[in-house]
Amino acid sequence: MKSLASELSAVAERLAGQPRMYADANVPAGLVAFMRARLRWDVLFVTEHEDLRRQPDTEHFRLAAKLRRTLLTLDRDYLDDRRFPPSATAGVLVIAAPDEQGLSRLLSRLDRAIFRPRSRRGKAKGRPAAVPLPLEGRKLHAHPDWRPGR
Repeated sequence: MKSLASELSAVAERLAGQPRMYADANVPAGLVAFMRARLRWDVLFVTEHEDLRRQPDTEHFRLAAKLRRTLLTLDRDYLDDRRFPPSATAGVLVIAAPDEQGLSRLLSRLDRAIFRPRSRRGKAKGRPAAVPLPLEGRKLHAHPDWRPGR
């Protein structure tokens, strides 16, 4: 039997028409604001939820998958496939840059290349195109030198 959260996550994913992210506690608040305002991403930010703030990485990993959101983090621990198996995720995006401005530029590139490539930017019947989970079952470590297809 599926949970209410898992049932509603699939519906929300279809209706949102935008990338759905789960930002862990080490993502800067300014970057979350950038993702929401400029990139128009649907971001669940754990520091805004008292019950999620202090959860261990394993719980964030599990919950992001359950909610069908790409886990966004600066924490390289998530790259450990033994602790965090790719097959058990809706996607993990580990980002790195020297400062928040560099992280914003990197996320803008990822938005264009992975989350909303040209083929998915169009609108059908007045609704945004559905955004699948492009990293489902995978992990990506992106940094300033990252280029699509590498």
